[in-house]
Amino acid sequence: MELVLMRHAKTSGNLVKRYIGSRTDEPLAPEGIAQAEAITERGITRVYVSPMRRAVETATIRFPNAERVLIEDFREMDFGDFEGQSAAEMSENAAYRAWVDANCEPAPPGASETWAEYSDRVCSAIVRLTREAAARGEERVVTLSHGGVIMAAMTRWARPEKAYYMWNPSHCSGYIAQIGADWNGNSVFP
Repeated sequence: MELVLMRHAKTSGNLVKRYIGSRTDEPLAPEGIAQAEAITERGITRVYVSPMRRAVETATIRFPNAERVLIEDFREMDFGDFEGQSAAEMSENAAYRAWVDANCEPAPPGASETWAEYSDRVCSAIVRLTREAAARGEERVVTLSHGGVIMAAMTRWARPEKAYYMWNPSHCSGYIAQIGADWNGNSVFP
């Protein structure tokens, strides 16, 4: 089975490098709409999408003929008190500096989950989704979600191993992985 992990197009928050997570449901920016329109794929019949507006809009534009199946667990990370702010704006914020110094692994202040909990949520959803798709005979699973979702999956399964942030895809792009028929979520992407 082929697993396509694609990131949504740009939003206005992305353009100014703000933390845009699960609390901000902003639409695509005009630049993002143009990104998504640049490559439309009519041959895809189903795409599994984060319920966040930016992902749904990208999927609607990029895959106009596809059924869109919302996957709640593909929501982006909850950035808590850091949501909507940029790293530059928070450079003097002690709580932000402590979070970054801890490799962004603890839950940000006011957030609902740690990075490990977020990664488990996302990766469990991918395992469920690919198992169900395989049972239906799907040979290609296309997902459209967020940078963090993709980075969590790639960090867990891709080889050679790379740090989480090294897997950060550009907007409207991502990765394609081949998954063997015996994949159980514990093995690596070949």
